[in-house]
Amino acid sequence: MGEGIGGQGKSRSILIVGGGPVGLVAALELARRGFSPRIVDDGTGPTPKEESRALGVNARTLTLLSPSGVAERIIAAAQPIERFRVRSNKKILIELDTREVKGRFSAICALPQGNTERLLMEALSAYGISPEWQTAVVAEAMVDLQEPEVTLRRADGTSETARPDILIGADGAHSAVRKAFGAGFPGEALEAYFYLADFRYAEPVDTHFGEISLFDPGMVGRLPVSDGIIRYISTLEDFESRIAHPAAVSEKTWASQFRIHFRHVEPMAKGNVFLAGDAAHIHSPAGARGMNLGIEDACWLAWLIAEGREQEYSALRIPAVKQVLKQTYGLTRLVTMQNPLAVAARNFLAPLLLRFGPVRRQLLRGVAGYDTPKPPWIDWAE
Repeated sequence: MGEGIGGQGKSRSILIVGGGPVGLVAALELARRGFSPRIVDDGTGPTPKEESRALGVNARTLTLLSPSGVAERIIAAAQPIERFRVRSNKKILIELDTREVKGRFSAICALPQGNTERLLMEALSAYGISPEWQTAVVAEAMVDLQEPEVTLRRADGTSETARPDILIGADGAHSAVRKAFGAGFPGEALEAYFYLADFRYAEPVDTHFGEISLFDPGMVGRLPVSDGIIRYISTLEDFESRIAHPAAVSEKTWASQFRIHFRHVEPMAKGNVFLAGDAAHIHSPAGARGMNLGIEDACWLAWLIAEGREQEYSALRIPAVKQVLKQTYGLTRLVTMQNPLAVAARNFLAPLLLRFGPVRRQLLRGVAGYDTPKPPWIDWAE
C-alpha cells in the first residue's frame, strides 16, 4: 500500500497529504474523475465544530463544487452574507450589496470550516475514500521529485514508506511536504497581531451582513458564523470591550489570535510533487480568499492530472495566487493604517471611489472570487 503502480492514466497512484478542505476537495475531484487517491492527515479528525476557522465560501468555490453536488449541500447549511459595511466613527464609509453580483450562486456565504469538511467527507465516502487520520509525513528531503518517496508514521508508532506516482501537499502553512520538497516560503509578516472571538447569542440576531468598524487606529470586524453566532476579529487586544453586542451573550464559543503572513512558494510544483492551499500560499483573511483560493488550486490540479497536463499547474496558478496576495495585502493595509493623514484620505476617498460602477463591480467580483481565471471544464456563465 502506498507504492506507485506506475504507467499513465487513472492507474497512477496519488497520495494527498492533508485532510482539510483543500486536501478533501483534491481527493473528491480526482475520485469523480475515476482516480482512487489516498489521503492522510496527522490530526485526529476534521476541524472541531467549535473552532469555526475559515468561514467564507464564495461563488467561485460553489461553482467548482457544483459538479460533485457539494455546492448545494453548502448552500443549504450556510448563512448568506448579503451586505458588507465599513464604518468610521459611526459614519458608513462603504456599503456593498453582494446581491448585485449576477450568477448562479450568491457572492459569498458563511459556513464554519468543520461543517464544510464534513460535507466534503460525506461526498468523498460515496467513492469509498476517507482520510487516514493520525498518519504524519516525516519531513525528509526527497532525493528524486520525479519519483517521490515519503515516510508515513502512525500514532501507534508504525511507519511505512510510500512511493506514489503523484504527491500532493495540502498540509497547511507548516507543510512537511513543502519542507521535503526543499522549497522556501519567502514573504513577510505584519507586526500586529489579530484577535478573534465567536459569540453565541441568547436570542435571534441578524447574521446576513458583515461589517468593519474603524477606530483609527485599529478595527473590529463582524462576520456571521452560523444562525445565532457572530465572529469578531480585530487588531486591538482589548477589542472585546469595544463590541456592541446585538443581544445578550449566551457564551463565547471560540477565541484565537494570530499574526498575518504574506508568503508564497514559486514554483508550486517540481517533478511529481505539487503544493496546494496554505502549503503554497498564505495571506490575510481580508476578503475571505484563503480557503477558497486553496480549493481553486485543488480543482485545477485534479483537472490537469486527469488531462495529463499536471506539469502546467504551477504556471497556471501562480498568477492567480500573486493577484490575491496583492489584493488582500492592499485591503489589510487599508483597514489597519495608523498615519492620521492616510486615515483621513482613506475616509474621504473610499466612499467617492465606490460610487463609480467599475470600481464597485471590481470589488464585488473579488468578493465572489470571479477575478481569477474561469475553470475551463465548467461552462456556466458568471
